[in-house]
Amino acid sequence: MPGPTPRVVATDAARALIETLGAKHGPLMFHQSGGCCDGSSPMCYAQGEFLVGGSDVLLGELEGCPFYMGEDQFAYWEHTQLIIDAVPGRGGAFSLDSAEGQRFLLRSRLYSDDEWAHVAPVTRG
Repeated sequence: MPGPTPRVVATDAARALIETLGAKHGPLMFHQSGGCCDGSSPMCYAQGEFLVGGSDVLLGELEGCPFYMGEDQFAYWEHTQLIIDAVPGRGGAFSLDSAEGQRFLLRSRLYSDDEWAHVAPVTRG
């Protein structure tokens, strides 16, 4: 029997950027808020540089890096699998990808009925 359907996955390009950032900054974490501007992109931080609050939801891990989302955003995206990609451009001002000439980008897709029946649980707060 296969494991749970992951809520968040990374493309090859995102995995490569995570590896580059991890080599420079050590352990990483991601946070996706619902704000405008920088808040609409996945933000990458060194672990401990962003304090997660009680209204954040842990969706899973990307290459060993925890990925959190604001609870309000999660209510909107709950029925989709998040796909984190990396594309040319400048990332958010506070995100570690901003100096790399690439930025993380959020893509999504709806789960199939079978995937939804086995979707991974989340941890709140």
